[in-house]
Amino acid sequence: MSFIDSFKKIFFPIEEPSHNFSMPSNNEINSNTNDIEFDNDVTDIFSSIDVNIEYLKVKYNLLINSDIILREFTLIARNKQYRAFLLFVDGMVNIDLVNNYVLKPLMLKNTANSFDGSQNQIISEAVTNNITVRKVKKFDVKEYILNSLLPQNNVKTETKFKNIISYVNSGDCILFVDTLNIVFDIDVKGFKIRSISKPENEVVIRGPQEAFIESIRVNTTLIRRIINNENLIIENIKIGSLSQTACALCYMKNIANDDLVAEAKYRLNNINIDYLISSGQLEQLIEDNSKYSLPQIIATERPDKVATHLLEGRVVILVNGSPYALVVPATFIDFLESPEDNNIKFQFANLLKIIRISAFMITLLLPGIYVAITSFHQEFVPTELLFAIVASRATVPFSIIFEILIMELSFELIREAGLRVPTPIGPTLGIIGALIIGQAAVDAGIVSPILIIIVAITGITSFAIPDYYLAFHCRVSRFAYIILGYLAGLLGIAVGAFIHLLIATKIQSFGVSYLDPYIPSKGKIFNGIFTAPTWKREKRADFLDTKKIEKQEHISMKWKYPNQ
Repeated sequence: MSFIDSFKKIFFPIEEPSHNFSMPSNNEINSNTNDIEFDNDVTDIFSSIDVNIEYLKVKYNLLINSDIILREFTLIARNKQYRAFLLFVDGMVNIDLVNNYVLKPLMLKNTANSFDGSQNQIISEAVTNNITVRKVKKFDVKEYILNSLLPQNNVKTETKFKNIISYVNSGDCILFVDTLNIVFDIDVKGFKIRSISKPENEVVIRGPQEAFIESIRVNTTLIRRIINNENLIIENIKIGSLSQTACALCYMKNIANDDLVAEAKYRLNNINIDYLISSGQLEQLIEDNSKYSLPQIIATERPDKVATHLLEGRVVILVNGSPYALVVPATFIDFLESPEDNNIKFQFANLLKIIRISAFMITLLLPGIYVAITSFHQEFVPTELLFAIVASRATVPFSIIFEILIMELSFELIREAGLRVPTPIGPTLGIIGALIIGQAAVDAGIVSPILIIIVAITGITSFAIPDYYLAFHCRVSRFAYIILGYLAGLLGIAVGAFIHLLIATKIQSFGVSYLDPYIPSKGKIFNGIFTAPTWKREKRADFLDTKKIEKQEHISMKWKYPNQ
């Protein structure tokens, strides 16, 4: 090959003929295999079983779908045979229930289906003046199948294809019978779910050791086990045009404010999205002020905490597939409370709450105050400590702002890496990484030892905040306070705190002020900060405006004060 040919081959390649390997569309497949054409607006069930089969084959793409089962068989009712078929998703139903309590009663001859077809059904029988009066009903195959041949506790009829598809996708089994324009929805769910385990992120020493799981029906059962009352209402709502995610709106009918319940329903019913996967996604869709990072909805994995909020008059939202419940409305002080507070004496609970509030302030402000004092306000520091700070920073070549940002980012990196690595390695990586990197940074003269202490204290206090989102908000806002402290000292931090407080006063959660009962002030300075003794918790929070204000008598311990 000549040099010119090689040059042309490299810089002017000949285009090879392209090949189209695209698969035919579903419409092309269906047009080749089915003789029946369907409109896009088909809604009602057909009375012909053949038409129903062809429609569902097209709808579920049964030529390529391997887990959709369409089982055709012959149904026996009153010694008459009817063509029928079952439609369900393999893996989402209990096969034993389908075989023994659906197919077996319908297919095999037994005393229930082998009566003479001319017999009528006796509805009632009464004897009056030695005359027997019987009320009979002519044989109807729909009523006969529903009441005599399906030994299931949850069977209902349906006439719309849209609802049928939703039932099948959620794990039900659908029975179609020839000549009937209705179908039977049989609840035989049997997919595997995670067992109930201990809470992972809201651990308490003295309290229930159960947590929500990903099944919404198991979660509602956990709540009803705690609240043994008929006034507990659980309404089902579907969200997502494609996913049709099942959500549950829970509230106490005789306690919760009707306007609060109506507002929650309105927001849930007016979410126009294709899919909803988790409660975290729903939380961002229904909160009042989504542009602020302050948490505005309580997210918890504990059924006992949810039950307490329901009995207080709040509304709870559950999402299928998510082990977290959403509680509305929420105030700022709610995110500094723990389920432990209700299970220990009020003296201990108040001490823990003071510790959490202090941890919140330290996590948010300590690095910024350190930068402000070392940069502008050295007179605030005792002389000996100031000499120690200056001596420790003598060999550091970087400015204070660069030094602290490097350490804060390094700490966040170690924390994130500890979460992503396998569980047995995570804690080890966090501890060893912090020790080795911190000591190496000090030995190398990159950072000062006092700064390592400041960053370590800030990181430890962030773990003392009960709510994950509030702790995350502090971690993010901390960088803003560091920059303000570096630019304007304590004045900058004061301005930042003022803006922070101004934003918090503006936020509302489902019509409730975020800083209630302090802004607007209601004269209850210590209500919320301190936990009252159990015998003094006589009224529900006034910002909830519940139907029942009092939750216990003024004298609750009648055994101690029988005459009062």
